[in-house]
Amino acid sequence: MKQERIYQIAVTLIPGIGDVIGKRFIAYCGGVEAIFKETRSSLEKIKGLREPTIEALCHPKPLFERAEQEIAFLDKNGIQPLFYQDPDYPRRLLQCDDGPMMLYYKGNANLNAERVVAVVGTRNATEYGRSRCQQLVQNLTTDQVLVVSGLAYGIDAAAHRAAVRAGLPTVGVLGNGLPQVYPAANRGLAAEMLHHGGLLTEFPSGESPAKDHFPRRNRIIAGMADAVIVVESALKGGSLITADIANSYSRDVFAFPGRVNDLYSQGCNYLIRTCRAHLIESVADLRYVMRWEQPHPEERQTTLFREYTPDEKKIMDCFGGQSVVSLDDLIVNTGLSTTLLASLLLNLEFDGIVRALPGKRYQRNG
Repeated sequence: MKQERIYQIAVTLIPGIGDVIGKRFIAYCGGVEAIFKETRSSLEKIKGLREPTIEALCHPKPLFERAEQEIAFLDKNGIQPLFYQDPDYPRRLLQCDDGPMMLYYKGNANLNAERVVAVVGTRNATEYGRSRCQQLVQNLTTDQVLVVSGLAYGIDAAAHRAAVRAGLPTVGVLGNGLPQVYPAANRGLAAEMLHHGGLLTEFPSGESPAKDHFPRRNRIIAGMADAVIVVESALKGGSLITADIANSYSRDVFAFPGRVNDLYSQGCNYLIRTCRAHLIESVADLRYVMRWEQPHPEERQTTLFREYTPDEKKIMDCFGGQSVVSLDDLIVNTGLSTTLLASLLLNLEFDGIVRALPGKRYQRNG
């Protein structure tokens, strides 16, 4: 197992190989170990591989040595490596092409909880924003939710603190390697979170916070969640980046509205105005959109001998051999208007034929 882990960590250290290409490369070669056994002539035939990458693969000893050092560090500090093929890897990130190949995790929360909500917002939180954040998280205690955020100043820290106080598991996604905590002012909060959740990062030890790390961190926050909630945000900033990434992943995005002249409500109002986010005023809005209060399909009797209308048949034909399809695929493949499609899906859902899932997806029952 240790040798396999060395290969897994080493592949993340190869120059010129990112998460998207890396996963494709592993599939192409037939496994992570096989990558390091390819001949130079074979590697030179692979389109897009540059000389520094080929050289590193042909002489991988420095990569293996660095990987062994990392494993020793992880063992010493009680940090769990999670390769994307591991069973404990956050399964929602597997739906994202650019999901990290490797994550490093310290904590006790289930990263594959039934419901995961990301709460993000400005570092310059107002009293209104902190109050909205605290009330939202407190009211999620009956929903068995894992709360995810970025452990930054402001709304992120407010969400983590509210979760700890409410007894909800909460995970902070970092833009640096463990066990360093940034900002340093949140070290005490991070220590509490290790007992009520955990800390997660894609960066190996020794990686310090850097400007380009935070957009990468934001994609993990968005990809891990079923829903992303923006509490406060200016028109520019990391929260809007996270919201855009979440939309690209077909995650549901929510935003609290604010007064039109408030600087840190402008971003939220923009998301709502441009239909990039659902308006949220309380946890009831979240539950409604996410269908958390609806019975599971096994609790709902499916209408027997249901005959489909021609338009309903177009929808059901989209499933083919799949059990789940996205709303975007339904729009493209049925040719129906969004309004008509929404109405038909609702009827099918009431009859127990399909079930709405988080991320604007639909599951065929039976």
